[in-house]
Amino acid sequence: MKIFLIIWLGQLVSFFGSHLTDFALGIWVLQKTGAVTEYSFTILATTLPWFIMSPIAGALVDRWDHRWTMILSDSGAGLSTLMIMILATTGHLAVWHVYVANAFSAICNTFQLPAYTAAIPFLVSQEQLSRVSGLRQLSIAVGNLLSPLLAGALFGLIHLQGIVLIDFLTFGIALMTLLCVRFPQTHPTHSQTKSSNLSMNALVEDIKIGFIYISQRPGLLGLFLLAISTNFLTGTVTILFTPLVLSSTSPLVLGGLLMFGGLGMLSGSLLISLRGGPKRYIDMVLGFTALSSLSLIVVGFPFSLSSYALGVLLFFLSITLINIGQEVILQKKVDLSIQGRIFALKQMGITGAITISYTLGGLLADRIFEPFMASEGILANTVGLVIGVGKGRGIGLMFILMGLLTLLLAVIAYRYPRLRWMEDELPDIALH
Repeated sequence: MKIFLIIWLGQLVSFFGSHLTDFALGIWVLQKTGAVTEYSFTILATTLPWFIMSPIAGALVDRWDHRWTMILSDSGAGLSTLMIMILATTGHLAVWHVYVANAFSAICNTFQLPAYTAAIPFLVSQEQLSRVSGLRQLSIAVGNLLSPLLAGALFGLIHLQGIVLIDFLTFGIALMTLLCVRFPQTHPTHSQTKSSNLSMNALVEDIKIGFIYISQRPGLLGLFLLAISTNFLTGTVTILFTPLVLSSTSPLVLGGLLMFGGLGMLSGSLLISLRGGPKRYIDMVLGFTALSSLSLIVVGFPFSLSSYALGVLLFFLSITLINIGQEVILQKKVDLSIQGRIFALKQMGITGAITISYTLGGLLADRIFEPFMASEGILANTVGLVIGVGKGRGIGLMFILMGLLTLLLAVIAYRYPRLRWMEDELPDIALH
C-alpha cells in the first residue's frame, strides 16, 4: 500500500486543485457572458473528448507504462492550466480559451484515469482493492464537498488567476509523487512486444479486442449496460436538481443540500476504506442501485428540507458504493493486459450516456413535463393532485419517473443470472 498511498495523496491534492479551477472558470464564464448556454459549452468541452478519445486512450494505456502515462497526462493538464493562468493574468483570457483548455485537459484525463485505475492491481494485493477504491472515491468526495466552498471564497480574494495558480501548484505536487516512486512491472509481455506498433490498424484491432472481450462475457456486458443505463436515467434529472430546488427555496438551502451530497460520498468512501468491501460486490452494486432509485423518488415529491436532505445524502452514498463495487469487480475479473481498454470503454459509455441525458433532460423539462404540470396543464387534475402543480412540479415528476425506471432496471439486473452470479462464474485474475 505504501506506493499507492504516496500516489493517492498527490492525486488527491491535484484533484482538489482541478475542482477549484473548474468551479472558478464556471463562475468566470457566467460573469463574462451572462449566458447559461456559454456555461453549458464548458461542460460539453469537458465531456465530449472523453467520449471520442476513450477507446484510443484505453488501447494505448495497455501498451504504455502506466506510471509514465500518468506523468505525461498530469504534465499536459498542468500546462493547460498554466496557459489559462498566463492569459488571465495578462487580461487576454477569452471564453473560447476556456473551451480549448477544458477539452485539452479532458483528453489528458482520458489517458490518466485508465492508467491510474489499471495500475492499482499491480500495486496492492487483491484483499486491498476495495479499500483502495474507497480511498479513490474519498478523494472525489473531498473535492466535491470542499472545493465549491473554498473556490467561492477565494474567487473574491485572489480572483481567477490566483485560483488557477493554486491548481498549477497542485499538479506539481502530483508529478513529484509520481517521480519519487517506482511501479512494479505493469506491462504484460505481449503488450511489450506490440508497444512499438502504433499504426491505425493496430489501434483499431486493440479497440475491437476490448469490445469482443466484453461481449464474450455476459456478466461483464450486463454490468456495462447497467452502468450506462442507470447513468442515463439519473443524468436526465440530476442536472435539473438546481432548478427544482430553486423553484421552492433559496440558493443558500441549495448549497446546504449539495453539502449533504458531499457528506454522502464521504460516508460511503470512509465506510469501504476503513472496513473493506463485502464478500459479493455485485450485491452491493444492485442493492445500492435500488436505493438510489428510491432517493430520486423521494426528491420528486413536494419540497421538504428533511426529505430532500435525506434523499440527496442517500443518492450520493449509493453512487459512491456503486462505483466502488463496479471498479473492484473489473479489477478482480478483467485480464491485466486489457484493463486499460475496459475501463476506458466503460467511461466512454457512461460519458456518452450522461452527455445525451443532460441535453435531453432540459428539453423534456421545458417542453413537456413543466407545461403538463402547470396549473392548467394536462396532468394538473390527475398527477397534480398527488405531487402538486406549478413551477418545478414537472421536474419533480421526472425525478419520480426516472427513479421508478432505475428501480425496474435494478430488479431486471437482479433477475439476470449471468450478472447476478458473475463473481462466481468469472475467475479472479492473478494479480502478482
